[in-house]
Amino acid sequence: MSVKLPKAIEAYFDADRDGGAEAVAATFTENGSVKDKGQTHKGRDAIRKWMAEEGQQYTYSVEPFHITTENGKVQVTAHVTGTFPGSPIDLRYLFVLADDKVSELEITV
Repeated sequence: MSVKLPKAIEAYFDADRDGGAEAVAATFTENGSVKDKGQTHKGRDAIRKWMAEEGQQYTYSVEPFHITTENGKVQVTAHVTGTFPGSPIDLRYLFVLADDKVSELEITV
């Protein structure tokens, strides 16, 4: 990765790249949430299902290139390339962290 990421965020991107839905869900707190494409997925089971569905629909790679922190959220901007409409695109990942886990993630354009 081209930027230095907090441990929990690096774990998320590593799991997304190499580990699949179970590994991604494990990077979240038990009651963590993901907001993506206007839908919110709350809890590890819902996050696991969301990631599995995304993985079945598309293949993609994510390369974080910018990080900022504001109002308790860590924003990572990443270049995403894959088999989805609009590829390639730069997406913003807004993380709220709790210890070494992700408690909230919102993915936006």
